[in-house]
Amino acid sequence: MSGTATNDGFVVFDRVQKSYDGENLVVKDLNLSIGKGEFLTMLGPSGSGKTTCLMMLAGFETATHGDILLDGKPINNISPHKRGIGMVFQNYALFPHMTIAENLSFPLEVRKMGKSEREERVQRALDLVQMGEFGGRRPAQLSGGQQQRVALTRALVFEPDLVLMDEPLGALDKQLRETMQFEIKRIADDLGITVVYVTHDQTEALTMSDRVAVFEDGRIQQLAPPDELYEAPQNSFVAQFIGENNTLEGVVKEIKDGVALVQLDDGSLIDAKPVNVDKAGDRTQVSIRPERVEFDMSRLNPGSHTLKAEVLEFIYMGDIFRTRLRVAGNDNFIVKTRNAPDQVRLKPGTTVEIGWQAEDCRALDA
Repeated sequence: MSGTATNDGFVVFDRVQKSYDGENLVVKDLNLSIGKGEFLTMLGPSGSGKTTCLMMLAGFETATHGDILLDGKPINNISPHKRGIGMVFQNYALFPHMTIAENLSFPLEVRKMGKSEREERVQRALDLVQMGEFGGRRPAQLSGGQQQRVALTRALVFEPDLVLMDEPLGALDKQLRETMQFEIKRIADDLGITVVYVTHDQTEALTMSDRVAVFEDGRIQQLAPPDELYEAPQNSFVAQFIGENNTLEGVVKEIKDGVALVQLDDGSLIDAKPVNVDKAGDRTQVSIRPERVEFDMSRLNPGSHTLKAEVLEFIYMGDIFRTRLRVAGNDNFIVKTRNAPDQVRLKPGTTVEIGWQAEDCRALDA
């Protein structure tokens, strides 16, 4: 899925293709429109084309075909430093011989800004990331998280309308990453800037973005807000790539009143919402999120199909219980339940009944 680009976007990719060898396309016919002030994340595995798209937007790579527009103007032939775009990379790329204030002042000097305005902007930018007192230090005297904040600040100091970020939190530990995710989102919202963010970390994408473009094989597989991407994946790649997901293989027996009756490969019958299947006889991969599976059948709609399952493993994880089951031949079927006083702790070897609402389960492409 990739929507046709419209020129009311602040950033527009219009039928953009990229090939490095003249034969194989790394980016295939990309149409994408990004609104002013939007936080858009390009998410996908290595080699899916997301970083190449970012590099073309920055001007470090040239599109083989198609146009890239910024605020209505084509920028294909404009050199990177004239595009007025802020950039943040995973390796902080700070000048080690300069103080933090000098590092931040550098992009302003390049733009021929006067000394007093430079100093004012640098101080304002440091205050924004709560590092007002650090101007006189050198990069080596800062922690990784502080250096990454300075790199972020340097991209913002000349007040660009567009900031590109390529895996900027990749080198940080888990706790610091999570803090920085909220920090970056807060700053972007406060300043009203447009951010195009590249990551392979789905939690990061879901936490920070207004919309996420999921890339695979040089194409956008789905472009949607985070909740829609998670709750309503359009194909089995997106379902598997975003969040944890259970899949069961089978054949569609009938589609009636917006519900697909699926016969699983072990003969069991279940209900699912038909998404990438059209008719009886289609092979399908049924997708259901671990937190949508019920052990309590009284919570299901009357007439819902249920399945027998064998408990293989029960794991206590603090706020949730994670139960691994054997279901219809799949030994890795996961159910997540909230840690509540009335929640039964299941013993391995027990046979249980499980089920779900048809609208929470999707019959996708096989």
